[in-house]
Amino acid sequence: MFKKLTPNLMVEDVAKTMEFYKNILGFELVMAVPEEGSADFAIMKHGEVEVMFQSRQSLSEEIPNLKEAKIGGTFTLYIDVEGIDKLYSSAKGKAEIVQDMHTTFYGSKEFSIQDTNGYILAFSERI
Repeated sequence: MFKKLTPNLMVEDVAKTMEFYKNILGFELVMAVPEEGSADFAIMKHGEVEVMFQSRQSLSEEIPNLKEAKIGGTFTLYIDVEGIDKLYSSAKGKAEIVQDMHTTFYGSKEFSIQDTNGYILAFSERI
């Protein structure tokens, strides 16, 4: 039985990524390793959404196949939210909007941004 999905995103700069997710999206730091100095790994959370960030060097030591992998994804992280209009206003001008606010055929308001590593985050609120 599956219980939870927590993406672990490979990034070049964990500190810069943490700053983006904290300052633009309101995520809170759960833990960073090491706690002092330049982090190689971090877990951040906003509500029930949790994401891990791990430096290329650290992650490729664990999974050598990732050493030459391109950072950024060919997928989107799809996040259900409450208060999408406020989030959109907050993100606009601070993050690259790659899909403007729109209403979907399935009855949601959505927009998408690109984070500092090239990952696409899609935000959605049911109308």
